[in-house]
Amino acid sequence: MSMNKFMSAMLGWAGIVGVMLAAPPAVAQEAQEEGTMMLEEIVVTAQFREQNLQDTPLAITAVNSDMMEARSQTSIHEVAAQAPNVTLTPQGQQNGSGMIAFIRGVGQTDFNYALEPGVAIYVDDVYIPSLTGSLMDLMDLDRVEVLRGPQGTLSGRNAIGGAIKLFSAKPQGDGSGYLQVTYGSFDRIETRGMFDFAISDDLFARVSAVSKSADGHVKRLDYGQTHPGSGVPVMGQGADPVLGTLGGKSYVGGRIALRWTPSEKLEINIAGDYTRERSEGIESVLLYGNHPGTNADGQPWLPSTIDGSVIPLGCNMVPNGVNSCDTLTGYDGRYVSYGTFLDQTPATSQSPYKPLALDPHSYLDNYGIVANIVYDISDNLQLTSITAWREFQSDWTQDVDNSPLANQQLRQRLDNTQWSQELRLNAALMDDALELTVGGFYFDRDGSLNARVDLNYAGIDFIHGPDPTPATNKAVFGNFIYHVTDDFNVTGGIRYSEDHKEYVFYRRNPDLTVPSAPCAYFLGAPVAGPTGIGNDPNCLLLGLNGDAPPPFDGSSTDWRIALDYRLNDDFMVYGQVATGYRAGGFNPRPFFGSTSPFNQIKQFDPENITAYEIGFKADLLDNTVRLNGAAFYNDYQDIILTLAACPISPCLQPNNVGTAEVKGVEFEVTIRPTEALSIDGSFSYLDFQYTELNATEEALGGLTLDMITPYTPETAFSFGVQYDIEDVFGGSLSARFDGTYQSKVYTEAINVDNVVVPANNPELGLDNLVASNKIDGYFLGNLRFTWRDAEEDWQVALEVRNLFDKYYFTSLYEQYASPQTISGAPGLPRTWALTVKRNF
Repeated sequence: MSMNKFMSAMLGWAGIVGVMLAAPPAVAQEAQEEGTMMLEEIVVTAQFREQNLQDTPLAITAVNSDMMEARSQTSIHEVAAQAPNVTLTPQGQQNGSGMIAFIRGVGQTDFNYALEPGVAIYVDDVYIPSLTGSLMDLMDLDRVEVLRGPQGTLSGRNAIGGAIKLFSAKPQGDGSGYLQVTYGSFDRIETRGMFDFAISDDLFARVSAVSKSADGHVKRLDYGQTHPGSGVPVMGQGADPVLGTLGGKSYVGGRIALRWTPSEKLEINIAGDYTRERSEGIESVLLYGNHPGTNADGQPWLPSTIDGSVIPLGCNMVPNGVNSCDTLTGYDGRYVSYGTFLDQTPATSQSPYKPLALDPHSYLDNYGIVANIVYDISDNLQLTSITAWREFQSDWTQDVDNSPLANQQLRQRLDNTQWSQELRLNAALMDDALELTVGGFYFDRDGSLNARVDLNYAGIDFIHGPDPTPATNKAVFGNFIYHVTDDFNVTGGIRYSEDHKEYVFYRRNPDLTVPSAPCAYFLGAPVAGPTGIGNDPNCLLLGLNGDAPPPFDGSSTDWRIALDYRLNDDFMVYGQVATGYRAGGFNPRPFFGSTSPFNQIKQFDPENITAYEIGFKADLLDNTVRLNGAAFYNDYQDIILTLAACPISPCLQPNNVGTAEVKGVEFEVTIRPTEALSIDGSFSYLDFQYTELNATEEALGGLTLDMITPYTPETAFSFGVQYDIEDVFGGSLSARFDGTYQSKVYTEAINVDNVVVPANNPELGLDNLVASNKIDGYFLGNLRFTWRDAEEDWQVALEVRNLFDKYYFTSLYEQYASPQTISGAPGLPRTWALTVKRNF
């Protein structure tokens, strides 16, 4: 369907809906007389000023702290379940502590600084530049705003898919506070607290803290002990085969906020926060293994303790699923890993840096300070300054194959230091008919990645980095809202941005020497390839140490124009066109230097999007029903995806793959039919279609026009039902059920859907294996009962999450073609928790 036809159809659809909904139904007054509860007004600041959500010509999902508590939501990715066409999910073990974010088919799965997130994350208007550190606990939040579609003028840098904005509660000085304690499944122990108090008549403080610990839901088992006679060495001590667990959480966090109002014109908010995470390795299980378990010379990675023979990596070490021939008993194989985080490959002259032992962990230190100053220059002129400094260090390990063999093992550390400054001047002109915002933004980041990269499947084992990746972004912007009449508004904006990025590659041997000799294989030596014995260690990396591509410099001018018209007090329609961009950069993982014929040091260009959207916002039946809808068409250009698109392995590099048309619709509804009953829900449909590829299928690693971007479900819906009962044990009881569904998604740019692959080791029991990076569609249900005393001083809540005990995956790591493994991160099974809260 062409864009013009699509927009015509959507305009017709909106008109029909408007006619149906604009007329006030006759039953409205009757419903009001029966004692219904009107919906509350929701205030958002997406357009640099406070506005009623129902007056804002944008597709926004806004969730306040009360609703997050009612849904038992304590992490940002849980909020996405109620936002249409939004996918937020924790990163897998390969990426450490962070979040994968996609909105309307646009996002990013790679934590590396060289790639920008396609969804911009903001905390108190401070930009978070990477996926790492973005998986935040919802500690003392006032609200979350999820803006769908490109926010190139409003949010700027890398908000091409949308923006997620978290706003903390401000100090009020009212002496309020609370303390709550939770205990639940997997020995979950969680405490939260807050105290808001006045230091003086015009200085207020708010202190909040959280602590959480829980055991992991994936057991790491000693394969040698659970499979006697297999030839795999026993790793553990004593009779217990459990080496540990994966997925366990342990973190503490705190925040101190000050609000000073020395005059009616000036308000200064300063806040500092710190989070310290010392969690277990991220949950992961092996779903596919198909490697002979040898190096290039046929030597075993893990010689059998019986006769020194090869132990293969195949269905024997997959504990569950279609690719399993495992004989394990007594454990739920769905939540089992045989990963040891230990490389016991015998050392050779080509690979002398063995053995290697890693500690399974996921650590994060994340802290910063922000100063937000608002000065009312006059009744119609306001200046806002947002100054922020943030820093984090993330350190994690990965046992890719989840087996006693060492196909791939990594320990990685990201360091990030950033500061940013934003200035905004808000003005109301022409008797408030024109609302204007102009401003500037500056962002400066210094980051580095340091890693031990042990890739036995590729015959290399080296130190990556620390690769410095400094970057800056400068922007100026303007936004206006012109009230043509009381019912008709025109909104427009423009933003000019400049990006500068640098990158230097450092590659050394684990003993810190630098690879200095070419591979003997390339000089004609009779060896088993460039990683066979007879070559120098890591000779493939020759020339990479100290290599640096030219700096990346780019600029973009983004714009937005929107029209909205209020048909009556209850119904508003809008239409807009907006653009956005995501900065380009460098391939951060070259395995061959610029002097090699297989040079992988390459730049990629920015990607751009032009989005067309129409929608409506309606408060109906005397403000007891809220129904918002939107339809969109996106022209998506120079799409950046990470592909294994090289003539020789190993390879993993970003590429501009081509263009796509993205079409979809979204609905959100909230209903309060009675004072005791509330219902909310959402629905989304998305059609992603590549229209042109920039290279051949082979050059793009197998990408074809019928594939879609990762973590992009075609359909999704959610609903929540809450019923409040009075006079229960001297208080009130609320019962709430929340359900969410998403259709299938693919977790990689190259969609792999149940490809049959001959087994390398059919003697183990399976002739063929099935490779996939598809997560099938699934439905999750959560249940919560909350009792409050009459004064609402005490609160007791019982929650059951994943009520139907659905087995599903939050992410997959598919590498079936070269490393020949696929791992997945299974979500939590059914869990329960009991929370006691005391308000004061």
